[in-house]
Amino acid sequence: MEVSTLDERTLTELDHVRLARLVRGGGEAASQSAIDDILDTAELVPSRAVSPDIVTMYSQVEVADLASGQRQRLTLCYPSDAEPARGFVSVLSPVGTSLIGRRVGSIARWRTRAGEQGAAELVALLFQPEASGDYTT
Repeated sequence: MEVSTLDERTLTELDHVRLARLVRGGGEAASQSAIDDILDTAELVPSRAVSPDIVTMYSQVEVADLASGQRQRLTLCYPSDAEPARGFVSVLSPVGTSLIGRRVGSIARWRTRAGEQGAAELVALLFQPEASGDYTT
């Protein structure tokens, strides 16, 4: 079931502050632009009030590729913790940027660095720090 294909995002206030600092610290211009857009338009909520079906930093998600149906588990992290081969994707990567702030059931869309388009449904949120009582990670 598809909940939304719009670019609606919800960020915790803490994630918003940390992502803003990350973008100010430098990085790829394309990633910075995409994160800047999210920072400017996302609904902000306190960490204790974020819905348990919203992707926050260090959330583990299950996504299903729209083209192949293949499912994959991913953990959204900061660039210094990224290990794509192990499923740890940077929030500044095209896939990571497409996931932050999304709700279970929504469609994440991205363009790879090679220019290819990708899309996946956010099938499940397997772990969210805030839902487990961690409001500072």
